[in-house]
Amino acid sequence: MHTVKFQGSKMKKQGESQCTQKTISLLSPLGTIQVSGCENGVHTIQILMDVAPAERSSGGPLSCVVNDSLAETSPELQRCVEWLQAYFSEPQTTGSLPLPGFHHPALQGDSFTSRVLQVLLRDVTFGKTVSYKRLAEMAGNPRAVRAVGGAMRKNPVPLLIPCHRVISSSGQSGPYMSGKGNHLKQWLLTHERQGGEG
Repeated sequence: MHTVKFQGSKMKKQGESQCTQKTISLLSPLGTIQVSGCENGVHTIQILMDVAPAERSSGGPLSCVVNDSLAETSPELQRCVEWLQAYFSEPQTTGSLPLPGFHHPALQGDSFTSRVLQVLLRDVTFGKTVSYKRLAEMAGNPRAVRAVGGAMRKNPVPLLIPCHRVISSSGQSGPYMSGKGNHLKQWLLTHERQGGEG
């Protein structure tokens, strides 16, 4: 089980002074991933979809290479990079790695979106999936299936908060990245199924 810092008390309201963010680019099997964050935690993870996902083979592990210097990078951003590197090369180890703190408004307070994302992170572990309906129940509102879909679209830190593990009740994978990343969702689910073996 993960213990994660949601930096609520340190969040600034929009219009107040902004924290200083740094962005790190990683070359991953999914293409370029950009991680942005500050000294308080990770703000966003963006999968740029600039190349087709790498073919999985039974050969060696996949890699995730940092494209930028990690100098003057916050410990939280470094922890995120290390977690992502492990996710692609040794995915079964991620459950024992510390997650970085998060510093994004969608993850603050007691909104339904925040609650859904926290439940997803805490309860839907590596290699498992959950339906939108079941996740709504787990978050305390069984009738909020559509709102769960909205929460997945608002997830600022995909991969770390595994919205790719949320599928339809029929077992279909469902949309990812507003439907533009469905092939990535399938790749991630396969990666986790295969990565857990061995």
